[in-house]
Amino acid sequence: MQSNLKIGLFGIGLDAYWPQFDGLKDQLESYLQIVELKLASIHPQIINLGLVDNIDKAFEAGSKFRKEEVDIIFLYVTTYALSSTVLPVVQRAKVPVIILNLAPTAAIDYDAFNKMNDRTKMTGEWLASCSACPVPEIANVFKRTGIKFQEVTGMLENDLQCWSEIYQWVEAAKVAHTMAYNRMGCMGHYYSGMLDIYTDLTLQYAYFGGHIEHIEVDELAAIRKDVTAIQIAEKLKLIHASFDVQADCTETELARAAQTAVALEILVAKYQLGSIAYYYKGTGNEENENAISSIILGNSLLTANHVPVAGEYEIKNAQAMKIMDSFGAGGSFTEYYAVDYTDDVVLMGHDGPGHIAIAEGKTKVRPLGVFHGKVGNGLSVEMRVKQGPVTLLSVVETADGKLLLLVAEGESVAGPILEIGNTNSRYRFSIGARKFINSWNSYGPAHHCAVGIGHIASKIEKLGALLNMQVCKVC
Repeated sequence: MQSNLKIGLFGIGLDAYWPQFDGLKDQLESYLQIVELKLASIHPQIINLGLVDNIDKAFEAGSKFRKEEVDIIFLYVTTYALSSTVLPVVQRAKVPVIILNLAPTAAIDYDAFNKMNDRTKMTGEWLASCSACPVPEIANVFKRTGIKFQEVTGMLENDLQCWSEIYQWVEAAKVAHTMAYNRMGCMGHYYSGMLDIYTDLTLQYAYFGGHIEHIEVDELAAIRKDVTAIQIAEKLKLIHASFDVQADCTETELARAAQTAVALEILVAKYQLGSIAYYYKGTGNEENENAISSIILGNSLLTANHVPVAGEYEIKNAQAMKIMDSFGAGGSFTEYYAVDYTDDVVLMGHDGPGHIAIAEGKTKVRPLGVFHGKVGNGLSVEMRVKQGPVTLLSVVETADGKLLLLVAEGESVAGPILEIGNTNSRYRFSIGARKFINSWNSYGPAHHCAVGIGHIASKIEKLGALLNMQVCKVC
């Protein structure tokens, strides 16, 4: 689902100042306009309620934000303002708030300022630059009333660091919104005995929102039977365009995979799914086994098209993959494969679907005579993640019944991989392979995680703040 995130924006001031200092209000409103334009360049849907400078406007603003269903509020501190005119806005809106402590210039022009011969005008000029003044007061009141907040301190303009941080807050808010409306399909059942992947579904709702739809594999198999030869032919064209199909792949297996890929698309459309977790043994039911053993190519196409699919019914990892994909980083299903102590790298990958949009070159399709630990045989994908910076993410369910986000940044590096028809890559970490593995494992994650391109830990940390989730960064 496309994000229709709504951003709330308001500035604060003190109405007692306006008759005292001519032009001050207009000057501050012009600064607020700059903030709106800059935010709109990041995300266009802005609800700007202007300067809130008294109690009446504060209550009105809070009600307006609630009616507009804003997802996040940016509070721009223009000058000194009473905390009593800020609190009702945020209390009534009940959404995350980011305090923008942005000075209009890098520094006051002290010489020009001190040459002014009117101390009233001097005070007005100072008040236009004292955005930092009320922030401790606001922080104090937010803390004491239980309102979580974040703060960005910097300059209104010509401050790349400051606006990069604001950009990341907006991106994180978009992802939080996407997760809140995401519909995850859970098809089949857990891989029996794989205890680490079991999760409390209500806990997933508590942190992420969204909806979880339980789907029978029988439904996929039933849809598959009605797929036409024309639909299969069209899907085969897409498969050949999207993958590097190896010569030993038979036309029969390719057609079988194409038929399942069509059925998957129909199933996804029916339930409006934004992610999927699946696993099914299929033993004793030929149609179900046929569907599941031919599912990998279709799942890989879905994953590359913003519907990430996690095998082995790994619901937590489907959430992690959706987060990574929503940040535009990809998010491919992965686990430890081996450790290369000679090169100090960790080999990671998985059987089943891969995020082919973040692959280094075209993803190969190879036939497998056996799916290890699973029923059946069929086509599989062999890919490696693009060389360069990567981020790993795991959604971890803790012993005390909470969720946390576990993250690590590393590099996808060149070198030999295992050409066994699975996704696999070589990852190097700044702390070394041994320390990375020990540190990562110390948090008790499941053995799966999501890998995406780019270093996005700072964005994930902001997402955690918006979702009230602990974020632990290994490196």
